[in-house]
Amino acid sequence: MVVPLDVTKFEHLKASGDLPSPKGVALAIIRLIQQEDSSMGELARVIKTDPAFVGRLIKAANGLAGYNRRSIASVQEALMVLGLPAVRTLALGFSLLSSYRDGNCKNFDYGRYWTGCLVYGLTMQAVTQRTRVAAAEETFCLGLLARVGELALATLFPQDYCKVLQQTVEYRDMPLVVLEQRAFALNHRELTSAMLSDWGLPKVFHEPAYFAEMPEESGYADGSREFVLVHSLHFSSFVSEVFLAADVERPSLMGRLFEIGARLSLDAAAVNELCDGVVREWQAWGSLLELETFEMPSFGELAIRGEVIANSLASVDKVRMEALGAEPRIMPVEAGGRPLAVPAGVVQPMRVLIVDDDASMRALVRKVLEVVGHQVIEAANGRAGMEMALEFQPQLMIVDWVMPEMSGLELTRALRQTKIGRSIYILIMTSLEDDDRLIEAFENGVDDFMSKPINPRVLAARLRAGQRVIRLQQELDRDREEIRRFAAELAVSNRRLQEVALTDSLTGFPNRRYAIERMQQEWSVSSRTRRPLSGMVIDVDQFKSYNDTHGHDVGDAVLRQVATSIKGALRAQDIVARTGGDEFLVICPDTGLDAAVACAERVRFAVESTPLKTAGVTLNMSVSIGVATRDTVMTDPDALIKRADQALYLAKNKGRNRIMTAQSLRPGPIVPPR
Repeated sequence: MVVPLDVTKFEHLKASGDLPSPKGVALAIIRLIQQEDSSMGELARVIKTDPAFVGRLIKAANGLAGYNRRSIASVQEALMVLGLPAVRTLALGFSLLSSYRDGNCKNFDYGRYWTGCLVYGLTMQAVTQRTRVAAAEETFCLGLLARVGELALATLFPQDYCKVLQQTVEYRDMPLVVLEQRAFALNHRELTSAMLSDWGLPKVFHEPAYFAEMPEESGYADGSREFVLVHSLHFSSFVSEVFLAADVERPSLMGRLFEIGARLSLDAAAVNELCDGVVREWQAWGSLLELETFEMPSFGELAIRGEVIANSLASVDKVRMEALGAEPRIMPVEAGGRPLAVPAGVVQPMRVLIVDDDASMRALVRKVLEVVGHQVIEAANGRAGMEMALEFQPQLMIVDWVMPEMSGLELTRALRQTKIGRSIYILIMTSLEDDDRLIEAFENGVDDFMSKPINPRVLAARLRAGQRVIRLQQELDRDREEIRRFAAELAVSNRRLQEVALTDSLTGFPNRRYAIERMQQEWSVSSRTRRPLSGMVIDVDQFKSYNDTHGHDVGDAVLRQVATSIKGALRAQDIVARTGGDEFLVICPDTGLDAAVACAERVRFAVESTPLKTAGVTLNMSVSIGVATRDTVMTDPDALIKRADQALYLAKNKGRNRIMTAQSLRPGPIVPPR
């Protein structure tokens, strides 16, 4: 469970007035939505006073392509599609984006932050449209705000947070949250969760946001709604990292991206397709939000380049060993794949990059390295060294301190800001052994140093010491990779089993088990927020006659056609499930009786107006629908479903192909239709 931020501390931060918060029209929208007696008309009039928000709202509504049959062109339509909770959160997110485009924290890149958040949100929307674990428009907002704690710390403590961000470069192995905790006795994860909770987002959102960076810490049951949400956030966060990475870094990140995607049952092809769609949406949204975007290669191309780089490095290692007249000196392994301990004196070949403007010095160091079988590449200056380090990913670098254009220390600092560079063991050569200079070197990311002029024996000893560190890190990485691979495979299996257990194979809709669980969740939300909750039970009229007259294959086709019509007529916030042979249940969160009846009428009309042409015949279908809304008499979700079922029987008794409500009725015996 989440360790919440101390309430007193959070209230103190709020009282300072510096905590990021909505302003202007956004604040008016949020306050109006909170009023129980507010109307859609009033809300639309307030929204129309901000043309920028109108455009963003309609764009968000049209982004739900999987749920809508035609383009949304008006504020009123957008409100119906998105629902009030999503509108509230969109207003919040866009207000923060407009009000906090820059600030006083010099090391905090505000433009990069919001660009990354946009990618985060769009990826969450795309993932949710596949997993259906929540409303896609709401998870878009969740992704947009999932890192708001970082923005808050940069806003609250601009000078001190600037120092913390600098420390992430100096202490590259120390997580940002640890440095934040030391400086402020709180971290961005806690603050994000507290702010999302304070803004009224459901607990099912703000808790996974807390665990997004470390989903394995959450303890959520595999396949649960929270489990899928937290891994969706983790996946979306990593996609954002890929977008913002340097061009040369992106291919090497694809393997990890596929690994994370597998936990959501996304194979490589699905990940590439999803991310390419995010690129298109990101560029469209970037223009609308005035955020900088850039051209991106297709993710399929990045994956291919990543494989080529990995294969090239492996080939180079093999060729080098053969050229030295030796067997490839790969660490021995047990039958199970675990590395055995390397005997003393046995050298594990490494990729080593020498960066020095002195050609004679490079030749001397190369000779020492090649004698023991290391693969060596060279760069004559710091800028070339930076490019080669990112492209060839050496395990160890030997860097001269004093070089033109970019010094060894500047090169080290630049590398430590990249994901690839943080894993390289860097040994710096210097003729200066002043304590202050050496301290400066270590604080800027150097792992070891060596005095000039170079003593070959000392160099060899330094290399062996560095190799021991690298070997330990490799063993740790292999153990982690093995655990990740096992966890990913297990997650995929569990996810597939979960999908089978909760999905109706004929229609692709969730089944009765899922519907009951989801109704319980929405009932709890309604109880906590005091917002309305409605449900409808839908039954295909005279369904038995289709099976008896035309056969079960036609009956199955009728059910699939009806299911398609139902889905197309519902709003994004509605949840539909097949609960029986020809019966469907629709859950309508944040929906009163009138709105639920209007939604039911769209469903009834959609089914009636869409005949099925099959087996040489045209079949006209109709449905009867019972609608009920939660009231004070109902004690549990079953009561709501029973009331809607009661209304369904009334509809059938009155001639079918109609909608009835049973809101004024009390539970009693149900008379089957004649």
